[in-house]
Amino acid sequence: MKTGIIIPCYNEENRINKDAFISFIQKENDFHLCFVNDGSKDNTIDVLLAIQEVNPTKVSVIDVKKNAGKASAVRVGARYLHSRGDIEFIGFIDADLSTDFEDFDGLLKTLKTNSKLSMVFGSRAKNATENIEKDATRALFSKIIKMLVYFILRLPIEDTQCGAKVFRATLVPILFEKNFFSRWLFDVEMFLRMKKHYGRAAVLTKIYEQSLQRWVHMDDSKLGMKDALEIPFRLLSIWVNYNVLQTLQNANQIIVEPITEIYEIPSVAIAA
Repeated sequence: MKTGIIIPCYNEENRINKDAFISFIQKENDFHLCFVNDGSKDNTIDVLLAIQEVNPTKVSVIDVKKNAGKASAVRVGARYLHSRGDIEFIGFIDADLSTDFEDFDGLLKTLKTNSKLSMVFGSRAKNATENIEKDATRALFSKIIKMLVYFILRLPIEDTQCGAKVFRATLVPILFEKNFFSRWLFDVEMFLRMKKHYGRAAVLTKIYEQSLQRWVHMDDSKLGMKDALEIPFRLLSIWVNYNVLQTLQNANQIIVEPITEIYEIPSVAIAA
């Protein structure tokens, strides 16, 4: 059984560290990389297929034909990895490797050594070290997000939006059965789904927030000022859907799956 790592990609042709990913798959045998190209308008798909050519048995590429957002890309990747049958743990990291493989491996080791845990996620805020680099503007927005997120979740989580998380594959039906309401604040929805499924007391024993040793914000972020200003309204929408309308449980949500093409060896059919 392996650990599957989802790498959502949107217009990453000039940002993705091709050499780092190739080096990783050449020396690691217990991991399977799942790149999800989220309707990129550049040549990202060609870069991903070039990485896959190095060792096709360790890399799958899912090409989402129309951009649907990071939430959808991670969901597609998680459902695919879960359907393979050879994946025990699933995680995701950003394509720019702002969280590197060493830190990800640290999250995975914590999850593997504690059978009570179902998810371990990185934190740029908890016990932050001098190796964590973040610009002042993003730091301010992070504080605003943190306050709003605590109001929604009522869970003692310092950093819900860190792009490095790993969880047991058995969580996939709970976390990814339905579409997310947000394109990029889906991490909040993941915790809400766990809380609603297990209850607050139980979920606190199943999740663990682990400080990162290194995290560097890369330039050319996909999150612009307009998006940042919309964060409070997006979070309010999530709160209304989950806590007022209880959409997750009581409404018939129409699930529209994106059109995808899967490049893999051997061929594995994605679960319905």
